Amino acid sequence: MDGIGESAGAEAPARERALEVSGRGSELFAAAARRLRRVVPYDAAAWIGTDPATVLPTSPMRVENIGQEHCETYWQREYGAHDMLTFRDVARSASAVGTLRQVTGGNLGRSVRFREFMRPLGYADNLRAAFRIGAGAWGVVDLFRSGDRPPFDERDLRHVAALAPGIALSLAGLAVATGPGATAAGAADAPGTALFDADDRIVFADAQAEHWFGELGGSPWSPLSTTLRTGAVASVVARARAVAAERESGPAVIRVRGDSGRWVGIHASVLQDRRGQAGPVSVVFEPATAMQIVPIIVEAYALTPREREVTECVARGHTTAEIATRLHLSTHTVRDHLKAIFAKVDVGSRGELVARLFGEHAGSLMHAPDADIVHVHD
Repeated sequence: MDGIGESAGAEAPARERALEVSGRGSELFAAAARRLRRVVPYDAAAWIGTDPATVLPTSPMRVENIGQEHCETYWQREYGAHDMLTFRDVARSASAVGTLRQVTGGNLGRSVRFREFMRPLGYADNLRAAFRIGAGAWGVVDLFRSGDRPPFDERDLRHVAALAPGIALSLAGLAVATGPGATAAGAADAPGTALFDADDRIVFADAQAEHWFGELGGSPWSPLSTTLRTGAVASVVARARAVAAERESGPAVIRVRGDSGRWVGIHASVLQDRRGQAGPVSVVFEPATAMQIVPIIVEAYALTPREREVTECVARGHTTAEIATRLHLSTHTVRDHLKAIFAKVDVGSRGELVARLFGEHAGSLMHAPDADIVHVHD
């Protein structure tokens, strides 16, 4: 099928409502965009895959009618300014969808995004939605309308909300899809470090960092890469600055899929001098560990919190009786949970379950090559 949320979709099983795609994740967003434009016209958009734990961007990414020159400031505003209707706000809201006009009470000038980005480009309203499964947001969409169109209304919100579950399932499906694999690990896969100045320009990078930049979008030293080019790196640097300024809490860490098919862990922190003055941002790139990746895979299979606990116990080698004792359950209940887990993950034994989660999806064959960012201009 070409899209999501047909009239009969409400009665169909959730997995059957996922958007079917045969290749790259950008095809998923392209199909979703075609479907959405039929019922919710818009003038510009950003479709962004996100880490379900942090709502930081990963891949795929599809950008429509927004120039690349806006990339850095886009993420700086998202994490570096006190704005309204942020992606995290939307992901944590009850409906997972909203408009800027709605949250500002019609006074769009209260929003930094409107003042610095929308108004100069002639956009008069902004709709954002998160593609959630449970509490995890697998992606977000940012839609803009120009001043010669009416603002987004409740009908538009309902249409986007109806599409969201299928898109979320499709994005989760990409996370558990295996592909042709990646190159073997070696010296080139060691951690790499780069330093970014106050203008988010790369001022120092070691050879390993250059290798990882190649995985994520090109050489850091090329003219087009003097400033941050990938949304993932831009967002984690912006988040590090927000954490240092105490506007955000927690570490600035993200997991991103590279061109080789492997997941890359990116950690950013603001360096300080002896007087406590903020300096450059240090960004460390390294292969993501199994423990960093498995939560994403488990989330993708839509396991319940209790099923996740049982799965973790299985991965540690606990017997049914030991799991029952640890989780204060009966052995019969543990067996029921295991049957449900096996059905969701499509395995027939504990060994297959561990191999599926920690073998296929935590090694070099975890994901199809898909560092997937597409810019579209009508």
